[in-house]
Amino acid sequence: MTLNHLVPRLPVAARKQHDRETKLKSFHDRRIHIDLGVLNVTPFLAKGLSDKDRTILRCDATALAEVLRKGVYTAVDVLTAFIKAAVAAQDMTNCVTEICFEDALERARELDEHMEKTGQVVGPLHGVPVSIKDHIKVKGLDTSTGYTAWAYNTVAEEDALVVKILRNAGAIIYVKTQNPQTLLSLETNNNVFGRTCNPFNRCLTAGGSSGGEGALIACGGSPLGVGTDIGGSIRVPAGHCGLYGLKPSVARLPHSGLLGSHEGMDAIIGCVGPMATSARDLALFCSVMLEAEPWLQEPALLEMPWKEHVARGHGLPERLSVAILYDDGVVKPHPPILQALDKYKQALEHAGHDVIRWEPSDHQKGWDLIVGECTLTCMVKLYLLDGGAEYHETIQAGGEREVPQSQWILDHARDRRPYTPHEIFRLNVEREAFRANALAHWNATKYRTATGRPVDVVLCPVAPTLAPPHDSTSWWGYTSHWNLLDLPAVVFPVGQYSASMWVPSDPSPPRGSVEDFIARQWSPDTYDNAPISLQLVGRRHNEERLLAMLGVIEKVIPPTDSVPLLRRFSYGVNGHHKCTDSD
Repeated sequence: MTLNHLVPRLPVAARKQHDRETKLKSFHDRRIHIDLGVLNVTPFLAKGLSDKDRTILRCDATALAEVLRKGVYTAVDVLTAFIKAAVAAQDMTNCVTEICFEDALERARELDEHMEKTGQVVGPLHGVPVSIKDHIKVKGLDTSTGYTAWAYNTVAEEDALVVKILRNAGAIIYVKTQNPQTLLSLETNNNVFGRTCNPFNRCLTAGGSSGGEGALIACGGSPLGVGTDIGGSIRVPAGHCGLYGLKPSVARLPHSGLLGSHEGMDAIIGCVGPMATSARDLALFCSVMLEAEPWLQEPALLEMPWKEHVARGHGLPERLSVAILYDDGVVKPHPPILQALDKYKQALEHAGHDVIRWEPSDHQKGWDLIVGECTLTCMVKLYLLDGGAEYHETIQAGGEREVPQSQWILDHARDRRPYTPHEIFRLNVEREAFRANALAHWNATKYRTATGRPVDVVLCPVAPTLAPPHDSTSWWGYTSHWNLLDLPAVVFPVGQYSASMWVPSDPSPPRGSVEDFIARQWSPDTYDNAPISLQLVGRRHNEERLLAMLGVIEKVIPPTDSVPLLRRFSYGVNGHHKCTDSD
């Protein structure tokens, strides 16, 4: 196992990595150098931290906002603790790109002075550190976005709207995080900074394209991060790193001020969303975003204020109807994932909820519509309408090569011509017909539920595997399907796999080459220490209701110490939201 960032390949990469290292050197007391053969680095996270640091770092963002409001800790106290953890996270997983610690500390001092003078916070996130995915613009910082051609050429002149809202709410922006070359990848690797690794097992991916956020938050280096998602890019790293992540429906949360290829492409649209260590932090982020009325600044957004009472469960039926998707009909998930789904099925039924099986509907057809079949005769589809031309041009402009996962996705359109306007119109018609059929499929579940109404939510895998070995992700269908349908989805941690655990295996023959490859990947030793996560999918633009239903499910099976993030900095007890030694 190697980390690409140890061997710079291009002069611009060497320069970027040198600049990053220069900014880290002043925090030499928090540098952690571990042999590359050590796979699980989480036991080293607390090394050298004070008791106060540990207490702060085991808080979620909601708890941090509260103790900062009460004056239990200063903004400098909180930021300093997270900077220490971020430096260690970078050393162990290569998750960070741009660093602005000094500016952030200056802002923290300003916030503390404001509190001392007025006794009031500046906003609901006063003093809370927030990390930002690299391709989201932060004024004064580079936005290389995993492309060598963009390094030093894309310094942001202003903040993205999401960053502006965060700053106005009192949040402190202190670091940007890794994303992959092209962004169109569920792993995180590029030729500027290298590969990001999973802190629970560095032979495994942290996911992508928000993999830097996943690794940083999992290491305790951030309480709340901002990612983006067009095919699973929030949910997959959240799942692989044992976190919470929300992909909203398009046009709900601010999305302007991002840099990436294919700007203006609207055949399938990405979205901004939060990654965090608790479900309530997802709601906090959404509340802050929508209280700012972003639709007055970003025309594409819907005027839909956050309904806090709905997010807290008002109006939910006492008995939920839950559909469980065990298998999408293309790739059967690995045994630990199926076992987790069974556990939730039994617990939900025992709690009195109605549970049925979700019958998969056209998942292969959906993938073919998004990207096209990977065959010698395939045609590029919604992700690659131009045949991948812009991606190839940007990569070539930087004198770099495609990293393996970029090559894998671009091979779906290799040497294919761009679609004509007429063909794009036809694809859009096909997309809308697909969505209409899917909506009818959901509505028809009322004929199978005990409640006599359509299911409230779908419980399903995040991916067919736990965090897989690097450069081996080969099926996006458990997340990209919901992007195609523009349905909100939230990922949540349910446990951690150990190679010593027994799980039943299934010798059934594969239904295709992708399933065959993924089935052969299964080996208990490969996935040792990997987090286990699941995904909930709700109705379009019903993010509040979705989070409320996650709250119901977490009351049925509360997060416990089997969830890896709850054990960080907690002295072996579940003190996730405990933010003072006297609490």
